[in-house]
Amino acid sequence: MQIKSKLPDVGTTIFTVMSKMASDHQAINLAQGFPNFPVDQRLVDQIANNLNKPYHQYAPMPGNPNLLLALSELTEKHYGRQTPQEEILVCAGATQAIYTAIQALVHPGEEVIIIDPAYDCYDPAVRMAGAKAVHIPMLVGFEMDWDRIEQSIHEQTRMLIVNNPHNPSGRVFRQSDVEALRSIMQKHPHLLLLSDEVYEYISFDEAHHSAHELKEFRDRILVVSSFGKSFHITGWKLGYLISDEALMKEIKKVHQFLVFSVNNLAQQSLADYLNLIDLSELAGFYKQKRDHFAGLIAPGRFRLLPSEGTYFQALDYSEISKEKDTEFVQRMVREHGVAAIPMSAFYASENHDRVIRLCFAKDEETLEKAAEKLCRI
Repeated sequence: MQIKSKLPDVGTTIFTVMSKMASDHQAINLAQGFPNFPVDQRLVDQIANNLNKPYHQYAPMPGNPNLLLALSELTEKHYGRQTPQEEILVCAGATQAIYTAIQALVHPGEEVIIIDPAYDCYDPAVRMAGAKAVHIPMLVGFEMDWDRIEQSIHEQTRMLIVNNPHNPSGRVFRQSDVEALRSIMQKHPHLLLLSDEVYEYISFDEAHHSAHELKEFRDRILVVSSFGKSFHITGWKLGYLISDEALMKEIKKVHQFLVFSVNNLAQQSLADYLNLIDLSELAGFYKQKRDHFAGLIAPGRFRLLPSEGTYFQALDYSEISKEKDTEFVQRMVREHGVAAIPMSAFYASENHDRVIRLCFAKDEETLEKAAEKLCRI
């Protein structure tokens, strides 16, 4: 039987490829972005406490009411945004939230602007909606090219996707970036903004500037968040989306036929956990890991690029090798026992920067062993 693929150029992701190579060569896996240290015992306790309670059946489609209330309070606390529960949707991870929003709101023939380097789920979701993905590269140093973004917007441009704090570069928005976004939204009243903020609580030296700040455009803004990134539970695949009620009405139409609802036991446990913690402490936790890892790598030949948020560190290896980044990371695994992600994997067009991305969301022993190997390269 002949099959006509909807995504003919999509294969196994670079994250799967590099993680398999790490396993095959018994290398330290700093490629895929997941922590290797224990989950907070208080969260584990909440799961245990709820095991014998009635949370084993479907949650309401938008989310467990207790979690929706907790998220409404969390959003007001951190962003000063009063968010009715009707504007919140709990999803099976941030990727599902992004995919669902795009399918609901983007139509065939329209365009969506994606900023490269970009997380790899954006482009396929746009194409699955029958729309065109318009990729705009960042400037040198992973700065936003707001002028080029502005010039690329026209009547058929339905959505702009931004990611802050930014994966894979680790850069974060300044106030000037927020003002540039404000100007664009003002000039283009038909434009939707999808802001991927899954690392919102992991911003080190600059306060996180959220799209929630653009109060005057909230009827056209969607903000995506992740429990997995904030609470070291990537395997739970839980995230949430906040948007205007009119947009959310359309998004829920799609959501109910994708997953309907997500794990109710986990949702209730997260609702209970949110009452016990202070998320403002998370940045300090990862800043310590960033600084420790950076200090260990510094004596080597890699050049550390700014890591201002997320739990990723970008390294320039141009003084070490002239190889393409895809070749360099494979040789790193085979010869030096450390797995990383080539930065070119996050670009739609060919990229010749000699930069790789490492994840430092690991325990100290892992970081120290990895750094020792990296310093030998």
